[in-house]
Amino acid sequence: VQLQASGGGLMQAGGSLTLSCTSSGSISGANVMGWFRQAPGKQREMVARIASSGGTSYADSVKGRFTISRDNAKNTVSMQMNSLKPEDTAVYYCNLVLPGRILWGRGTQVTVSS
Repeated sequence: VQLQASGGGLMQAGGSLTLSCTSSGSISGANVMGWFRQAPGKQREMVARIASSGGTSYADSVKGRFTISRDNAKNTVSMQMNSLKPEDTAVYYCNLVLPGRILWGRGTQVTVSS
């Protein structure tokens, strides 16, 4: 199983972007899909995640602005990012947590200009 992320780019502050991540293989059983990000000089941090049951959690810094969703039939997780801020600039990575296994996709750059 590989994860392929897309949707990054350059956006002005206040704008919106949608990131998507698709698994190359079918995902079954309990799992969590999520998005992490890493800004230059900073540690990678969790942004949002969604369980196979539908439960979600968000970093405080993005609550009310970002929305994570998933389409289990398409093995895809998406994240709608609204009201973007310059501090959202980072490389965004999708992530899949399975029992005993964690997978990462290649990052996609999001740059927000002021």
